[in-house]
Amino acid sequence: MSIGTNKSFYIFLSLILISAASIACVDNRPFEEQLQSVLEKGIQKHDVKGVSAAVIGPGQKTWLGTAGISHDTVPVDPGMVSAIGSITKNAVSALTLRLAEEGVLSLGDPLSRWLPEYQNVDSRTTIRQLLNHSSGIYMFWSNQKIWDDLKKDRTKIWTPEEVLSYIDKPYFEPGQGFRYSNTNYLLLAMIIQEATGSSLADELRNRFWHPLNLNDTWLAIQEKIPVNQIHIWGDNWNNDGSYIDMTFLPRTAHDCICFGSGSFFMTAENLAMWGHALFEGRVLSPESMTEMLKYVDTGRGGNMEAYGLGVQKFRSRVTGGEIGIGHAGGGKGSVAYMVYLPDHHVTIAVMANESNSRCAEYVVNNLVKKTVENLFQEVK
Repeated sequence: MSIGTNKSFYIFLSLILISAASIACVDNRPFEEQLQSVLEKGIQKHDVKGVSAAVIGPGQKTWLGTAGISHDTVPVDPGMVSAIGSITKNAVSALTLRLAEEGVLSLGDPLSRWLPEYQNVDSRTTIRQLLNHSSGIYMFWSNQKIWDDLKKDRTKIWTPEEVLSYIDKPYFEPGQGFRYSNTNYLLLAMIIQEATGSSLADELRNRFWHPLNLNDTWLAIQEKIPVNQIHIWGDNWNNDGSYIDMTFLPRTAHDCICFGSGSFFMTAENLAMWGHALFEGRVLSPESMTEMLKYVDTGRGGNMEAYGLGVQKFRSRVTGGEIGIGHAGGGKGSVAYMVYLPDHHVTIAVMANESNSRCAEYVVNNLVKKTVENLFQEVK
């Protein structure tokens, strides 16, 4: 055998071996078992108590899954609600865009049209700049004093004006950069209530939750959260190394402060249903969706590479190499992801009952991979 022939033979042999290895790695288990395995591996790998997830595919095909426990020996149940943190911003953004469609307000409106002047808030800032975090307005959570005062009395009912008293000088002039700030969505919630003469909770329920049959969605403080919650675990921000069940500890102050930036509770199913309805075009007009998906560069690391109007464009490491949009959120003992895959018309929601974003990202990443693989197999 000549050198050239010998080389060709080994290349041919290598291809056979690679092909055989690929076939051996194919997961032949039923699709539902593959998804369930992702949840179980996720909580084991990252030592998290429990997780709840939902996957909605083309044709509204839905899978619901849970793994681990809520508390004691009680398993996580798909009907349990959990805080979704900053994913709240996505719904507040959608409501703002709906109001703009109706002519109630305009994305170009300055703050001065709707709200009085506040210290360290530039009244020239527009609603659009609040929505995409290009306002430059200081993030109230960055002030240690608000944390200190929150922990002094966790039952206190805070007004938005009190929260605004903790903000410092702006990071930059309006429209001159990107800086994620919960203060933007506190102001948006205040504008919505001023413009409609109604509560944020009522506007969302009447315009979105009722029409979409999202009956397991609640705004803390303005609505009573059901007791059927996934129990959450952590140190209650005491930074003392403790690890406790925080579910029914006082959280009024926290929820008041978060308000329009992070106070929703939902089931994983309702969260996925919301994302699917929104990004599949059943909530806003095509023109409004075009506005929502106009991104600005975040210019930093983390889980997103760009930000629209209440929408994150996720980094590919989060979404298994696929294009993914939506939002992530975290807070008092919980973390959540809502991810829509536009190339595949798939929406995935994941909730974990500890503040462990690595677990949630692991589950999202692998649910994406399994779902896309399954879709390709169906096409074949």
